Amino acid sequence: MKNRFYFAVIFIAITLTSCVSTRNTIKNIDNNAPDLVLNADGNFVITDYSKNPKYAYNKDYPVNLFYKSTKNDSINQPRFLNALAGPNGEKIAYKKLENCCPFPTKRNDIGVGMLDVYEITWSGQSKPLKIYVNIYEKGYVTVPMGLTLKK
Repeated sequence: MKNRFYFAVIFIAITLTSCVSTRNTIKNIDNNAPDLVLNADGNFVITDYSKNPKYAYNKDYPVNLFYKSTKNDSINQPRFLNALAGPNGEKIAYKKLENCCPFPTKRNDIGVGMLDVYEITWSGQSKPLKIYVNIYEKGYVTVPMGLTLKK
């Protein structure tokens, strides 16, 4: 039984590392981006709107939410998503769909990061949005095109 466990761990480690490119394809990493701050509601303070139509909607241009520590791997996504609203200020709903797109990173003990994929919906919307979120790297965080800030 113990040997099966070790075999499974080794198999998973080999599988993950063999799927990872040695080249990082994420194009909007910026370690000089300002640190994110929280407002009174516990959401990130976002002041700018993206001018890049690929930002958040393309795996090579994810929302890079690194915030001091990735020890808690689920705290930053709601801080970002809860700051957003639909195009006319509508209240949005979101759910995590999957993890995808392994990439090399020095900010994880195993050297591999994965993007989180979220679906965003609001009342009256014709088609849900799918956005990519990266908790391992840092970058300028802006409002993706087609969305607004929550009032």
